[in-house]
Amino acid sequence: MSAEVFIALLVFSFVTSVTPGPNNLMLLASGVNFGFVRTVPHVLGIAVGFASLLIAVGLGLGALLVAYPQVHLALKVSGAAYLLYLAWRIAMSRAVGANGQGRARPMTFLEAAAFQWVNPKAWVMAITAMAVYTNPQEPFLSILLVTLTFTLVNFPSVSVWAGFGLALRGFLSDPVRLKWFNIAMGISLAATLWPMLQ
Repeated sequence: MSAEVFIALLVFSFVTSVTPGPNNLMLLASGVNFGFVRTVPHVLGIAVGFASLLIAVGLGLGALLVAYPQVHLALKVSGAAYLLYLAWRIAMSRAVGANGQGRARPMTFLEAAAFQWVNPKAWVMAITAMAVYTNPQEPFLSILLVTLTFTLVNFPSVSVWAGFGLALRGFLSDPVRLKWFNIAMGISLAATLWPMLQ
């Protein structure tokens, strides 16, 4: 991979990782409701889950979805349903910190990792990255390089959103503000489905 292509990959991975999407909106809400430390497993789950998705797409899963549109449709429907469930959970959350609702909890590492497999933005990012930045002459090496680059860039990029949430905790310690913030985050998360439905 040339230096120019590598720089383009770095820019692509940063821009796609740091811009709003389902992961970042959930991290923002988690940072507000549970703090940064309790959100770290969610952040790590995103990094590991997305890395596994990148590798799978690089090894041919993307081509499988093109060959079998019914599998792609099933993935879209299950992803949309799960995303709407998560949006509902966020919108109905009313607690800041560990002393709030007994049932409220941050997303676990495994839940966040598994979510990458039904996250529409993650699929678009993975397919685009593998189509544009891998080298057919060195497929395994370039798949590994793209995956490592994304992992190293993605982790701090998405962590920023949990940090934003932490910064908003004081302002949102008022139950009314928190209620409307969580409703807005739930609606925003559900709205990320719009591009997928077109």
